[in-house]
Amino acid sequence: MNQNSNTRSVSDIVQARARKFFSKKTLHQRLPITQWLPKYNLESLEGDMVAGLTVGLTVIPQGIAYALVAGLTPNYGLYSAFMGCFVYMFLGSCKDITIGPTAIMSIMTHEYSVDKNPDYAILLCFLSGIIIFAAAVCNLGFLITFISKPVIAGFTSAAAISIASSQLKGLFGLSYQSESVIEAFSKLFENIGDTRWQDLTLGLCSIVVLLLMRKLKDLKITKVQPDDSTYVRIGRKMLFLISVGRNAIVVIVAGIIAFAAKSDTFTLTGDIEAGLPAFKAPPFSTWDNGTEIYFSEMVSNVGAGIIIIPLISILESIAIASAFAGGKTIDATQEMYALGMCNILGAFVQSIPVTGSFSRTAVNSTSGVKTPAGGIVTGLLVVLALAFLTPYFKYIPKATLSAVIICAVIFMVEYETVRPIWKARQLDQIPLWGTFLTCLFWKLEFGILVGVGINLAILLYGVARPKVNVSTVLRKDESGPHYVLVEPRSGLFFPSVDHIRGQVTKAGVGPAESSVMVVVDCKHFTGIDYTATKGMKSLCQDFERRHQPLVFTNVTPGVERGLCSLIDDIVIARSSDQIDAAYKILARSEINWNRP
Repeated sequence: MNQNSNTRSVSDIVQARARKFFSKKTLHQRLPITQWLPKYNLESLEGDMVAGLTVGLTVIPQGIAYALVAGLTPNYGLYSAFMGCFVYMFLGSCKDITIGPTAIMSIMTHEYSVDKNPDYAILLCFLSGIIIFAAAVCNLGFLITFISKPVIAGFTSAAAISIASSQLKGLFGLSYQSESVIEAFSKLFENIGDTRWQDLTLGLCSIVVLLLMRKLKDLKITKVQPDDSTYVRIGRKMLFLISVGRNAIVVIVAGIIAFAAKSDTFTLTGDIEAGLPAFKAPPFSTWDNGTEIYFSEMVSNVGAGIIIIPLISILESIAIASAFAGGKTIDATQEMYALGMCNILGAFVQSIPVTGSFSRTAVNSTSGVKTPAGGIVTGLLVVLALAFLTPYFKYIPKATLSAVIICAVIFMVEYETVRPIWKARQLDQIPLWGTFLTCLFWKLEFGILVGVGINLAILLYGVARPKVNVSTVLRKDESGPHYVLVEPRSGLFFPSVDHIRGQVTKAGVGPAESSVMVVVDCKHFTGIDYTATKGMKSLCQDFERRHQPLVFTNVTPGVERGLCSLIDDIVIARSSDQIDAAYKILARSEINWNRP
């Protein structure tokens, strides 16, 4: 009979879970396109077309540039720029986000792509997608909350400086290898005599033009006014598109200049593999100097990148989704599902690891995107560029690509957050600068670990050493102390029990002079564990040996059960009247206040 009951219970649970999984609500939640597609109209189509084209003009030059940051040929940047757009249209819950190659993902890929072998980058993309998707299935998104804003700000700022420093060689027309910021500047000064003035001039001019065009969209002249005529509106929108499409414009103009000049005038990108990538499984083995490297060895060579890259990918995407949510609640789990699938399917078209791009998401938002369908326009533009324009990309000067990257990352340095963090909580400067300096002068992934470690240390110190307020409550006639009130400001668990016990003992022999009753206010105790209960039992025994009254008040039922499980003669007062009564007669042990 009992076995049948258990079987029915399990069956009922499975059926309930199945009904929930296959419900309409779950369909809308896990396939967000089913929410907005039935309401799609011409107004949405217009907004998505304009935004998609604008983002496409941004991502093509950025994709080429970010591939170089990753240490790969430019075509891999373009391979990474379209699949995420298509997948996110179906699974993404935030209309503004665009998925593709980013500066931080590129430099992390460079860090873990062994000998610049693209097979490692593609495998990293696939494994990152698997890990992100698995984390979503297991609802592990909450782990991201352990990485605080100061740690993220320190990491992002250091990564931006690292990326910018790595592009100085392209800006100066030099060729050398560097693995850190210090080495990048050291090599730059060592080779400064070999600077190609043509590349430097073109690069600096590109930076100036890009920065001026960036400011153009913030000018009043680009803002459409209600009383504008049709021609004025078109003119203002054209100026806005020129501003947000500045990367493509500068790259095209620089390419034309390089094409018109002599072949050795500028350092060029060179030939790019033409055509679309083949749709095939990611590489689970590769070759190195004629030796085949199998999957297990590839994973071993990648090392911590398997964990670090998915973590940073989730961080970037969730942070961007939160920033552009417009006050709505973000479904972090769904964003992880979408991001995981973008990387998994991207690996089948030879993509490097991808995530949400803050700069392109901002462009998408300001361009008036209405739904995630804007991504399909962006993706198609990249596909068309791969199919027809790759022969012309070889004329793009490397100095201009370096300028594009530098202008993209310098605004990622979050110097403006230092002051607010100082005002909010000065202690948060420690994880901020600890992360920043470790990322800048050691390794990016270690910087995150150091920042999280500092945060956890600060958090655990607060748990282990809670503030304890001690005050003396006088008698009604104020002739002397009525009792000493001890109020710990946080929970009673094993890390803090010795500290709280010491503070209560100190209050008992100090202000209470080993004779006045001590009252422990437990209103901040949300729970108790075995170690804490043993500590409180020892505390009660200490007071009993001194023949000094000890009373606990404001005890929650859960804490009371824990204390009473090991302490038979504990005194718990449930009201101020019982505290007064305890003051008068507890010494004679006539009342057991633990009993109702």
